[in-house]
Amino acid sequence: MGVERNRHGGSAVKRDKLTVLVVDDAPENIEILRTILQPQYRVKAARTGEKALKIARNTPPPDMILLDVVMPVMDGYEVCRQLKEDPVTSEIPIIFITAKNSADNETQGFELGAVDYITKPVLPAIVKARVGTHLALRDQTHHLEELVLQRTRELQNTHLELIRCLGQAAEFKDNETGLHVIRMSHYARIIAQQLDVGDEWVQLVFQAAPMHDVGKIGIPDSILSKPGKLTDEEWRIMRMHPEYGAEIIGDHSSSLLSMAREIALTHHEKWDGTGYPYNLSGRDIPLSGRVVAIADVFDALTSERPYKHAWEVDDAVALIQENAGKHFDPKLVDIFIKELPSVLEIKKEYAENAEGVSEHLHSVLGVGA
Repeated sequence: MGVERNRHGGSAVKRDKLTVLVVDDAPENIEILRTILQPQYRVKAARTGEKALKIARNTPPPDMILLDVVMPVMDGYEVCRQLKEDPVTSEIPIIFITAKNSADNETQGFELGAVDYITKPVLPAIVKARVGTHLALRDQTHHLEELVLQRTRELQNTHLELIRCLGQAAEFKDNETGLHVIRMSHYARIIAQQLDVGDEWVQLVFQAAPMHDVGKIGIPDSILSKPGKLTDEEWRIMRMHPEYGAEIIGDHSSSLLSMAREIALTHHEKWDGTGYPYNLSGRDIPLSGRVVAIADVFDALTSERPYKHAWEVDDAVALIQENAGKHFDPKLVDIFIKELPSVLEIKKEYAENAEGVSEHLHSVLGVGA
């Protein structure tokens, strides 16, 4: 019993027989191959390249294609080329079956992506063996791909869980409910979605942003919770939290953890170079840090903290606009202002309360999804 593959490489429903598409302009050749294969496989046929392409692009696509080379209008090589260029059909194994048996012909077929080459007149035993072997190899490859994808998802969820735990720990350390990281992560995603960066990058920023202040774990409570103005020495210690965060996260090959480290280290840099810890300026500041800077400051200003009352939204927006080109990337400020209605919807949805923080974080980070 074969496993039908969907167009994204995943497994779908099971079928009783695998499907082999036979493409040949001579009806007698099709009939020969049909007689050889039909006891074991479901056989479809096409007498032109155009018809073969149409059948191959149907759902479900055939599991294998036996393709003649010499055909009118569109020869087998051109059919193979078009099949391999189309993501829908590129993974279908193709075996050329032809009277052309020179080394150059075989080489051309393999270069186009065929998996095998059978010469006419065909021998039933060879056809059965080659078709069976390559279908088995295809299924083994798909099985290995599924195992890799499963392991990748497990690692991704582990990384997300790590970020969730450390992000929440940092917020509890800073006397927050945990909703701050939810709101600012959404704000960061709203900004990032308006950039030409791709969905994967947007999702990485969204998932990594909760780790932006993880370095505060290394800052004494007396400084974090101080209701008044910090002394110069206390401020020096506070400014060390981005580097602490980078050390806590560490260096990793994981794109998610690398993004989390980048954000933790650079979200306090300023566009004009007066930020910390490295006094980076302009586009020398990673884009992720510039995005999170706006999201973090807006939520910090409009939230109650031990040392201040929550600002009105209009006042916070005015300060961000005033600091475009100073603290913040002016292009990102324009985007933030344009997307303010969406930002305020998030602010309302995740208004401060002490309940359901863990569940909210799971939802935001997509853990287990």
